[in-house]
Amino acid sequence: MGVSRFRGAAAIALAAFALSACTTTGGTRGGVLSSRKGNPSALYISALQGGIVARSGVKLSNSELQRALEAEYRALEAAPGGQPVAWKGDSVSGEVVAAAPYQVGQQNCRQYTHKLNDQGRQISARGAACRNTNGTWTPLT
Repeated sequence: MGVSRFRGAAAIALAAFALSACTTTGGTRGGVLSSRKGNPSALYISALQGGIVARSGVKLSNSELQRALEAEYRALEAAPGGQPVAWKGDSVSGEVVAAAPYQVGQQNCRQYTHKLNDQGRQISARGAACRNTNGTWTPLT
């Protein structure tokens, strides 16, 4: 097994372990991507630049935005194509579905959809993002 293949496998295993503690369905205990001060995982959330949820026009509380961005990251990073990653806030809920990954140069990219339910109003935002070498995802504009 080559060094780069080993690093890739190790990164996937680390991401799976880190994401196993995540919660996007409520509660006060966040996962690795929670907004606790000094949490290095904030890098992954900030790299999404507000995600496609920011383009939806839906007003979210800070905790709802955090849950929505965690769901976007989890869908992009670990969910099989077509599998929804759900989250729930106080007044808004949503689910993120990423398509199968594809290559652009040396980067893995995915198209994804974020469907929101804002007190009965259904909103959908679509976009794509590519994975950087440090494990973050950058949305394509």
